[in-house]
Amino acid sequence: MSLSEKFSKAQLEVKELTQRPSNEELLDLYALFKQATEGDNETDQPGMFDIKETFKWKQWNSKKGLSSDEAMQAYVDLVNDLKGKYV
Repeated sequence: MSLSEKFSKAQLEVKELTQRPSNEELLDLYALFKQATEGDNETDQPGMFDIKETFKWKQWNSKKGLSSDEAMQAYVDLVNDLKGKYV
């Protein structure tokens, strides 16, 4: 199975978790997905009153420099870890 196929499969599997991951885990999933699919965060930082979007922006920005393949693999690895915790 190719990395792209594993990534697609992980996107489906994360929706099957029996419990909600922690906020930090959800932010990591978001950031790794964005890095894998869009690359480095080149968007403007949200305003300070948009707290949720600011956390998401910072987490994605923390993945800057990861290649698409590295981010996909990290996403797959994280989903596999979450499956062990929440399934």
